[in-house]
Amino acid sequence: MCRWLAYTGSPIAMEKLIYEPEHSLIDQSLHARYGDETVNGDGFGVGYYADYGVSPAVFKDTKPAWGDRNLRELARHVRSPLFMAHVRASSGTAIQQTNCHPFRYGTWIWMHNGVISEFSRLKRDLVMAIAPELYPSIEGSTDSEVMFFLALTLGLQEDPPGAVERMAGLVERTGWSHNVEHPVQMSLSTSNGERLWSFRYSTERHSRSLFHSTNMESLRKLHPEVFELLEISDEARVVVSEPLRDLPGLWLEVPESTYTVVKPGMFEMHPFTPKPPK
Repeated sequence: MCRWLAYTGSPIAMEKLIYEPEHSLIDQSLHARYGDETVNGDGFGVGYYADYGVSPAVFKDTKPAWGDRNLRELARHVRSPLFMAHVRASSGTAIQQTNCHPFRYGTWIWMHNGVISEFSRLKRDLVMAIAPELYPSIEGSTDSEVMFFLALTLGLQEDPPGAVERMAGLVERTGWSHNVEHPVQMSLSTSNGERLWSFRYSTERHSRSLFHSTNMESLRKLHPEVFELLEISDEARVVVSEPLRDLPGLWLEVPESTYTVVKPGMFEMHPFTPKPPK
């Protein structure tokens, strides 16, 4: 199990979400409440855009997020209109910097909570399905990064929802061919710096948790003690593995087998159905 958050809206200091909320991502790295593991201390990462549509910066390390002074310094001083942050609990692959999320390719970043079941048995078949021109860019050994490069192979840059559906369908088909009953477990988020897509799905239909913040204008009226002084636009959205604060009306749980897409002035939710590539 891992924990993650993604933000899009007017530029804010990353510490506003990573450190300051009652149940911040740093708190979740020690005291996660949704999922199997309480502690997520196998590394961390942040990916952030200086402006919409430009290549993102990525900073990650293998140390636990709660004790990293460089992350604290970075989060205090970097203001971004779109960023992702992730704390890792390894599902079996090595604790090394190249296995920490988010992963980057060009203007795209990607992070994942979940697992490809029995990945070591499926890995060869899945890696062989990655486009030869993309393969040299794979740096780590995780199932999450393989999912990313499969999605890129299957059209992520042109059709993100369709590419993720094809990726999940390919993983399921490969798993079933190896007698793996429930191959896919995922809550993931990806962005090109202009839009933010998030997905919740598992083969067994019992997926890892995923929540969206509700409308900021309504939240300011409901909870002025929390939101009145924050410099956040009404169109801002936060996507999280688990809520950052326990406040009524703050979080919308993303349903099973669903994806969301956010850009300035737009929020949409759609059904998600894996479709193996032909």
